[in-house]
Amino acid sequence: MRTGVITQKVGMTRLFLEDGKHVPVTVLKLDGCQVVATRNEEKDGYTAVQLGSGFAKAKRLTKAERGHFAKSEVEPKKKLAEFRVDEANLLEVGDVIQADHFVAGQKVDVTGVTIGRGFTGAMKRWNFRGLEATHGVSISHRSLGGTGGRQDPGKTFKNKKMHGHYGVDRVTTQNLEIAKVDVARGLIMIRGAVPGHKGGWVMVRDAVKHPLPKEAPKPASVKKVEKTNGRTADAAPAEKAEG
Repeated sequence: MRTGVITQKVGMTRLFLEDGKHVPVTVLKLDGCQVVATRNEEKDGYTAVQLGSGFAKAKRLTKAERGHFAKSEVEPKKKLAEFRVDEANLLEVGDVIQADHFVAGQKVDVTGVTIGRGFTGAMKRWNFRGLEATHGVSISHRSLGGTGGRQDPGKTFKNKKMHGHYGVDRVTTQNLEIAKVDVARGLIMIRGAVPGHKGGWVMVRDAVKHPLPKEAPKPASVKKVEKTNGRTADAAPAEKAEG
C-alpha cells in the first residue's frame, strides 16, 4: 500500500484525444506536497506518513505547530494529512511527492468535502420526484409527502430523508481514472467530476478495488531536497573544488 497525496482543486476543463473526441477532466494541483513526519510500528503501533501541502505563515500557527515543523526542518504547511502505508513504502521526512506518482489510466479513490448548499428542500437534497401537478394538489408540489405520522407507524423514524442542511460532507468517490499528469506544473487530471469546490483540498489514493499498475513508482515518485536553516531547497550534486 502506497501513500496518497494532498492536492488542491483548480477546476474543470477538457482534454482532446487523438481521434478528436474530448473528455471532461478535473485538474488537481500538487502544491509542495512534502513528507512532514512518519509513523512506525515500534513507536506508534502503525506505519504511516504525514504529508503537508500549501504554504502557511509562521505567525498564523500555534506554538505547537511551529515546533512540529521546526523538528522536521520543513516549511510550515497549510494542510496536513496522514496516509497509512506498508513498512516497505515508508518515505523520508522532507521528500516532495511529484505528479507522476500516478500514471495515466490508473484508477484512484478521491476524497473531498462537497460544496455547501445551505438549507434545501427534499427534492434537491434527496432527488425526490415531488407531488402531482394536479389531482387536488395545490401549493405543495415540491413537498416531500408523508413522513410516517399516521396510525402506523405513528411517528417519524430517525434518519428520515427530509429537508435540511445539504453539502459540506466528506465524500469519497471510488474508481476514478487518471487522464493525464503534468510533472513540470505539478498537475493531475482526473476524468470526470471530483467532490469539492475550487481551491478545496482533495486527497487522492490508489484505488482499493483495482490493482496497482506495474509502471506505478514504488514507494513513490519523490524529489529529494536538502535542508538549509529550516528551509528546503532542491538537492544538487556537490562540485569538486579545483586545485
